[in-house]
Amino acid sequence: MKRSEINSLIRSAQTCFQVHEWALPPSPRWDVTDFGLGDWRRFGLVLVNLAEEPEYCEKLMYARKDMTTPAHCHRKKKEDIICRWGRLAVQVWDGVPDESGEREFSMPINHEAVTVKSGEIIELPAGSRVTLVPGVYHAFYPLSDECIIGEVSTANDDLNDNFFVNPDVGRYPDLEEDEPSLLQLLSDKTA
Repeated sequence: MKRSEINSLIRSAQTCFQVHEWALPPSPRWDVTDFGLGDWRRFGLVLVNLAEEPEYCEKLMYARKDMTTPAHCHRKKKEDIICRWGRLAVQVWDGVPDESGEREFSMPINHEAVTVKSGEIIELPAGSRVTLVPGVYHAFYPLSDECIIGEVSTANDDLNDNFFVNPDVGRYPDLEEDEPSLLQLLSDKTA
């Protein structure tokens, strides 16, 4: 992923957050990823870590239409994925997608237990949320041109608790430094 593309996505996210009155904390902790797939327009996400405590985590995320977070699950983390602005689709599976068929399972949507089929796509308008427990595979993408997405979760471990269906997925992008960095990313610190 080119640094110029990362800088451009950060500027777009900053504008979207500002226009929709989502104020960021001082010195926000930014992260931009193409999931190591080299096609951020199809698989990409901009994240700002708002809180990273041993007991809980909060993120604010930004994606454009057609930017998908690929199917994955967590084995430890429980999380709410929240549509903060725009419209968001969250596809869910009760286990590994290819092995879960269309079996039904219950999951909280806006705090109410709802029966869904494995592989079902849940559409969330602004303000709505789904609660994902460990082992529930999920992918998400905006239905609107842009979307502000929230995540509130138990402790976050991006390096050891993301289990993607596609084994080629990596958490952080390979970087091509074609212009100066607008700001330091979390992945810059781990490189």
